[in-house]
Amino acid sequence: MKTHTRTFLLFVLLAVITNTVSAGKMNMSISHLGNRQSMIRLDSPANYLLLPVEESSQESTMSMIVDNRMVKTFTVRLAVTKIDYFVPVDLTGFAETNVLFHIHPVDDNAVCWKEIKMSDTFDAENREKFRPVYHFSPPWGWMNDPNGMVYKDGVYHLFYQYNPYGSKWGNMHWGHATTTDLVSWKHQPVAIEPDALGTIFSGSAVVDHDNTAGFGAGAIVAFYTSAGKTQTQSMAYSLDNGKTFIKYDRNPILVSDVPDFRDPKVIRHKESGKWIMVLAVGQEMQFYSSTDLKNWTYESSFGDGEGAHAGVWECPDLIELPVRGTNTKKWVLLCNINPGGPFGGSATQYFTGSFDGKTFTNESPGRTKWMDWGKDHYATVTWSNAPDNRTVALAWMSNWEYANDVPTKQFRSANSVPRDLQLYTKNGQTYLSSIPSPELLKLRETAQKKGSFRVNDTYEVDPVLANNTGTYEIEIKLQNKDADIIGFRLYNSKGEEVDMFYNLFDNTFSMDRRNSGQVNFSKSFATVTSAPVSGEKEYTLRLFIDKCSLEAFDGKGEFVMTNLVFPVEPYSRMCFYAKGGSYTVTSLTVYPLSLK
Repeated sequence: MKTHTRTFLLFVLLAVITNTVSAGKMNMSISHLGNRQSMIRLDSPANYLLLPVEESSQESTMSMIVDNRMVKTFTVRLAVTKIDYFVPVDLTGFAETNVLFHIHPVDDNAVCWKEIKMSDTFDAENREKFRPVYHFSPPWGWMNDPNGMVYKDGVYHLFYQYNPYGSKWGNMHWGHATTTDLVSWKHQPVAIEPDALGTIFSGSAVVDHDNTAGFGAGAIVAFYTSAGKTQTQSMAYSLDNGKTFIKYDRNPILVSDVPDFRDPKVIRHKESGKWIMVLAVGQEMQFYSSTDLKNWTYESSFGDGEGAHAGVWECPDLIELPVRGTNTKKWVLLCNINPGGPFGGSATQYFTGSFDGKTFTNESPGRTKWMDWGKDHYATVTWSNAPDNRTVALAWMSNWEYANDVPTKQFRSANSVPRDLQLYTKNGQTYLSSIPSPELLKLRETAQKKGSFRVNDTYEVDPVLANNTGTYEIEIKLQNKDADIIGFRLYNSKGEEVDMFYNLFDNTFSMDRRNSGQVNFSKSFATVTSAPVSGEKEYTLRLFIDKCSLEAFDGKGEFVMTNLVFPVEPYSRMCFYAKGGSYTVTSLTVYPLSLK
């Protein structure tokens, strides 16, 4: 064979296996290595490598290598036949280096190879129609449990379970967002990334005012589960008010031979002068104590024969709350469970009683109490160090039965609205009260009020909102005369509706979302949820609607119900109905809500 022929064939072969893209100083080459393995080499990379994602494709593993050193490894569903959206790999800090990615498995002819690109910017403005306005959601990627919620120097920090490389569960990091008013959120860089001990599962954070750990007075100290081949507890600390974290060099700080050993919640117990850690361990909660946040002593466990046990216990919280109308306080142990919720899947149960620094005692053995009576309220935890002695809770607004399958794309999941917690007594029992945090009142725009009117009237919500985009609050006051059922429907021009009603035979409030819009993505989604109520003559409800969610709060704070909905178009009308008698709508107020 002549030399020029061999050279030509070599050139063709290289062209087949290598694709080189140049953009100014940005140089990217892709090489296919056989056996569904490939490499991407970046010379003097831009700020981001943008990866095309196809959610139905197989997961591929990408390893980032710099100077022959593994920097990070993650999984991503690279686009094979079509592109659903892009996710960025952050390359800031590597501008003057040579970066290599090894990827497998993915076919050489997958569409991703023609669409992977470098860019100095990434458009994080998510314009999906179900993206909420005043509930926090990540700009892109998957989110589940709230983590490490801590308040310091006027800022509420929210960390959360986060997959920055796709909107299905995986690659658990601690994402980070901040707010000063609990309604306007600022997306922050990832706070804690996976390491050799594993991915970063749920946990908590405290402000170490007295420097008990030795990291510095006022340090924010975070505790999380390292999820590797086993689950162990680790810690990290921040000396710049939560912007960046340094991992403790003697991690893990706590180990166990139990497979499900996770979600550390740390509080300061004033009476004992110690730090207390609550851990979810199988189907019980374990309590540990410490004086320095580094060395922990087992104190007791709680759970045998208590509450619901159909699934694994997760995400504990331990809080002391005032009892409304009294001068007393009681302790509350939050216990998230999956599965085993009252309507299937995941939910939050709680116990009320006492805690002496070592042992939690349930005052109502044999009873199961639920914090929220909807289908989509899980992993509930509270902010530590909150101002004015407030206890403010936040939950993940989804359910593990279908969380990966809801009809969104670039982002998946949002949090509930923030809720202030108290206790109240009824029929000799103590219950948890959840009230919308007062900061939500700032969202209200000019409202239209309607006085008393007849049942069976149709009320047009849309003209009140002037271009209804599915983001508003409704406050309703009802007075029953002699009806057996009093209810109303929120619906749109497509015939999609959410039916809500009080059944005075069994004293329940129910929400029926079986015809609420898109429901066929999961056989578990089309459901009716119900909460116990008192048989009274007057009822008040506050309804928070935000694109894809509906949260119903009882006016007395005795129940709350959180459900996702995915209507084709926003609900724009209401109609009221009664069975077995009549009632009066004594007041109806509709508030458009917006971030001013």
